Parts: sequence; C-alpha cells; structure tokens
Amino acid sequence: MEFIPNPLIIPVGLIIGVLVAAPVGPVNVLCIQRAIERGFFGGLAAGIGAVLGDGTIALFAALGVGAISGAIEHHRTAIQVVGGLALMLFGIKLYMTVPPIDAAARIDPDKASLRDFAWDIPQTFFLTITNPGAVLGLFAIFGGVSTFVEVHTTVDALLMVAATMAGSLAWWVFLSNLISRFRHRINTAHLQTINRFAGLALIGFGGILIGEMVVKNGFGLGH
Repeated sequence: MEFIPNPLIIPVGLIIGVLVAAPVGPVNVLCIQRAIERGFFGGLAAGIGAVLGDGTIALFAALGVGAISGAIEHHRTAIQVVGGLALMLFGIKLYMTVPPIDAAARIDPDKASLRDFAWDIPQTFFLTITNPGAVLGLFAIFGGVSTFVEVHTTVDALLMVAATMAGSLAWWVFLSNLISRFRHRINTAHLQTINRFAGLALIGFGGILIGEMVVKNGFGLGH
C-alpha cells in the first residue's frame, strides 16, 4: 500500500542526523562550552536549538522545495555574511564573559532544568539556519539519499525529517552528558580560559565565512 513508509527511512534518517550534528563546528563549540559551564541541561539546550534548525532545513529539503533551495543559493552571500557576523558577535561576547565567582549569582547546574537555559535554544537555532554549510549540506544529503531510499509521499518526507532530528538529538544528549561528567574538575580560572578559546573559535568560524565570500566576490567567482 502506498501510504506504508519505506522501512529504510528511519535508520537512514537517524544516521543523517548524527552525521549532520557530529562534525566540529560553531554549534558543537557552543554546546561543549555550555555543558562545561552549566552542566547537562546547558549543553542540551544549545543542542536542541541546532536540532530545530536542522529539522527546519531538512523539512524543506525532504519536501523537495526547489524554490527554497534556489533562493538560498541565490542569496548565499547575504546569508553567509549575516551568519559570519553573528558568529563573531557571539564569539566576542563569550570571550569577554567572566564566569561569576559568587556561587549565589549563578544557577546551580545540578539543580537546574532545561527551562533555566532556554535562551540558548533560539541562539543556536539562528546560527544553524544562517550557516550555508548546514543548509546546502542537508539539501545535498537529502538529494543523494533520495537516489537509494525512495521518499514518495508527504508521510515519507515527514518521517525522514523526524528521524533526522532524533539522530541529531541523540548526539547532543550523548555529547552533553559526556562533557558534564567531568565538568566538576574545572574551576573558575579553567572556565574563563575555555570561554576565551571557545570565543576565539567562534570568531574564527565567522571570519572564515565572511572571508570566503570576500575572496569569491573579489575574484568574480560569486556569480
């Protein structure tokens, strides 16, 4: 029957989700920093924003919205510059952030919940959807997957998106839990050093995005 989804969709979607989330990038840097500073839920909040961003992109890709893909490619320069500037601003803010010494001035990660760190979710969501690499990468992956995993119906497409998000979420849960296990060995001085390295990494990622566009447009290759 046509409405029965392809059984390969779920495992393939889970693998895609992990492959998309696992490579070291700006969101991974933020997730690690948040997990070290704020514990499991801090890292998970950063990861959930990425999951929602990946899910949004994957939905358009799975539904085969060619106009969206074309618009993204057409406006790639603007998207990449905005994303690069956002990364650099986040990086500068993180670099200059001094961890509070007063324990009463910060949330106790051991007693916190996801709600306490909910503001990190829209931040990483924005970073994900303005990252041309993530956007075009997911469109390319879904385009390649469709050659051997048939996605014919809307149900198939939605199931693929859900599986991709589940795979991505599983990675962030694993990473946040792993990092939070040894965060107690890190004192304020260590945390400030980590903030600076993470901030510099984000600034570097942002600079690369902007620099790539400058070089391409400068040599007339961006058309």
